[in-house]
Amino acid sequence: MMHLLPKTNIDFLKFRKVYFTLFGLLLLGGVICFFTKGFNMGIDFTGGTMVQVKFNAPVEMADIRAALTQTGANSELQSFGDHTFAISEKSTSDEVGVVQARIEKALDTLKVPYSVLQTNSVGPAVGENMTERALWSVLLSLVFIIIYVAFRFSNILWGVSGVVALFHDLFVMAVAFSLTQREIDLVVVAAFLTVAGFSINDTIVIFDRMRENFRLHPKMDFGQVINLSINETLSRTIITTLTVLFALVVLYFFGGEVINSFAFAMLVGCIAGVYSTIALTTPLVYAWNNGENNDGSDLKKSAAKPAVKAEAEAFVKEQKPAKTITKIKRTRRSKK
Repeated sequence: MMHLLPKTNIDFLKFRKVYFTLFGLLLLGGVICFFTKGFNMGIDFTGGTMVQVKFNAPVEMADIRAALTQTGANSELQSFGDHTFAISEKSTSDEVGVVQARIEKALDTLKVPYSVLQTNSVGPAVGENMTERALWSVLLSLVFIIIYVAFRFSNILWGVSGVVALFHDLFVMAVAFSLTQREIDLVVVAAFLTVAGFSINDTIVIFDRMRENFRLHPKMDFGQVINLSINETLSRTIITTLTVLFALVVLYFFGGEVINSFAFAMLVGCIAGVYSTIALTTPLVYAWNNGENNDGSDLKKSAAKPAVKAEAEAFVKEQKPAKTITKIKRTRRSKK
């Protein structure tokens, strides 16, 4: 394995109380932000109409926005390149034809020929249904992650701690979208689910190393095993994260407006995921398995069983007397 850093010996658990305090402050600040600023939900969830148009000549987005504002159209604008734009207006009591006519009236003031490529409409009822399905998809993914981690590592607390870290990552992403008032659509929901998979992958790598170190060092202190496991996987975590971040930065700055929000969500989520894996998941495992009356010995014993069994078998094999085979040579006497 490639090592970006020399062998480190950082005591990550030393600052666990600071991590937990920051998490509590994040929850408090996030809830305040949600109630004061709310979210900018896209027409996928609120319902509305989207009109995609293509101009025959270059047009500035600022001019299009100004034209839409002058006609009273409360619309949002996205550029698809090649003089193509998507104009969306959230759910109103007006019919699709009325909304499209209002948008076309605004575009006519630009005096630039254009053609309507497509018109899509989402009703309010459909938008509510999409919102419900999006929430269920996120919740079910968290539940299945708990089950998977608990089954793989034979400890439900490990699964719960991993999902708490995932909740932290998704919560940070939600706060970022609330603060920036970026539009949340189905593409952003896909980014949320992608971050959940990315973050839990880092967690599983550390958990797997912890399980291995419990077997290799059954007499080592519980906290020392956790710190050792994090330090041993630190180079891998940094290399993997930087590789993903480099790609996301390129998408964010050069990918166009269509996937800009997706790249933004992934950037925020991946950074939060790396932090939570080290600062929340493992400290929670330590806190839950290393309380005042529990030094984590039960978990260490269960993880060390295969190693103990192997050592016992090796010892028995060494003590077992070796079988000796005596070869009897037969000599033939020659008659003279």
